[in-house]
Amino acid sequence: MKVITLRDRIAMMDWRIALGGVLTVVWIVGGILYLNRQPDSLFAMHIDELGGFLEGAFVPLAFMWLVIGLFVQQKELTSNTEIMRQSMLQGQQQAEAVAALEVNARQEAFFKISQNVQKQLGMVTGMQFISAFGDTEGNVVPDERTRELVQALSLGDDTVFVREFLSNSVPMIDQRTLVFYGTEIRRRHSMNYRETFERLVKLAAECDPDGLISGTVTNTAFGLLYNLLLRHAPAEVTIPADTSLVAVGPDLTVNVR
Repeated sequence: MKVITLRDRIAMMDWRIALGGVLTVVWIVGGILYLNRQPDSLFAMHIDELGGFLEGAFVPLAFMWLVIGLFVQQKELTSNTEIMRQSMLQGQQQAEAVAALEVNARQEAFFKISQNVQKQLGMVTGMQFISAFGDTEGNVVPDERTRELVQALSLGDDTVFVREFLSNSVPMIDQRTLVFYGTEIRRRHSMNYRETFERLVKLAAECDPDGLISGTVTNTAFGLLYNLLLRHAPAEVTIPADTSLVAVGPDLTVNVR
């Protein structure tokens, strides 16, 4: 612990106070010297005259210290105001840092969740593909090709069936409404896909104030397929009211309110 010496205290002292102290000492010493030259006159004074003399002697000192006090007080107020401003700035920076950490935590959680959601969407799309082009539909797509796609999905290619639906070479490309909603099973798969993707987009928006993640999600292959599902939905299938985050790709434009 550092010991504060007298020299340190003097160095930290406001120059106005130091000047006031010096002037006070000089004034008092001068007064004493004045009285020593005329000692009889002091004792010969009437009490009222003595009071007036002392008042006149110390009024300049009182006024000087009043002025010094005002300047020192103004300096302290300025210093306190600056300290408060710095404290507010630090508080604001800390709040921004906490908010940034919270956003980062949400984004990390979103990326982990999105991986599982993409796997789920890939499986739903695979079941939709098999339902539309598999054995029950007369093997529109050969079994060998379907097995290749299923194997790719099992190896982690979650968009393999999505790309098939988006490809211009997919069978029945001019009958996508029938492909997506032609049977009750297909309709369920399509609605399940849409609802799952909409929840993913909503989750992205909650952790993405700048909209970068949301835009990326909606412009993936999953987003383009979601767009197709909306565009080719029959009239009896309800289209969500809010489609503001729907991806838009070539020939896949949907009306956005």
